[in-house]
Amino acid sequence: MAVAVGVAVTVNITGACLLSVPRTLAAIKTSSFVTTLSASKLGFCPVLIRNNEPAKKKLLDIRAARTESQGVSLGFRAPNFKLPEPLTGKTWTLEDFESYPALLVMFICNHCPFVKHLKKDIVKLSNFYMKKGLAVVAISSNSIATHPQDGPQFMAEEAKLYNYPFPYLYDEDGRRPFELVYHGQFDDSRPSSSVPVTGRDLSLAIDSVLSGQPVPSTQKPSVGCSIKWHPQNSP
Repeated sequence: MAVAVGVAVTVNITGACLLSVPRTLAAIKTSSFVTTLSASKLGFCPVLIRNNEPAKKKLLDIRAARTESQGVSLGFRAPNFKLPEPLTGKTWTLEDFESYPALLVMFICNHCPFVKHLKKDIVKLSNFYMKKGLAVVAISSNSIATHPQDGPQFMAEEAKLYNYPFPYLYDEDGRRPFELVYHGQFDDSRPSSSVPVTGRDLSLAIDSVLSGQPVPSTQKPSVGCSIKWHPQNSP
């Protein structure tokens, strides 16, 4: 949910990759976002399903593939992309964000419980940093054959319902845009945990990028749902 100064950031279904362009400014030692964001109380309620026998009740067992973000080296250069935004019909490319000092790219989807856990706070963090000059984009790469609820129509509804301040793009082929300086978690909070959502890890990385400071190479991997591939295209 996925960074250098002239860079981009990515949240990988609750993880983040940040890309940017080098410059030198005073270091920011504490995150201004963390000090202003109040902890959210997000949680999940079991879904109750009734069958034809009124006396019997059962709970729907909802499962998610818990996956840590992996793989791309810091400093990786972002390839160009051209992806549609279901809500507006506009097509976006990497060049659309070239005038910004940094770009946050978040790989999210509608159904993932990890994304649901952070959704409102992702919007808060995005609104906060977009006022400071950060560009933000979210991408869903899931197969609609296996997860139709993540398709373009429902993406548009999601973006409108939660008032996403960033474009929410559909990547049918599973391409990944992102020079990478941060590839880690939003914060230590997890669904159903008692740890409050603060966005600490991601906001500290963004603050470093926007101030021209190096992002620490020690980064906690994000934890969330894996990308759901079309059966015939699974890697």
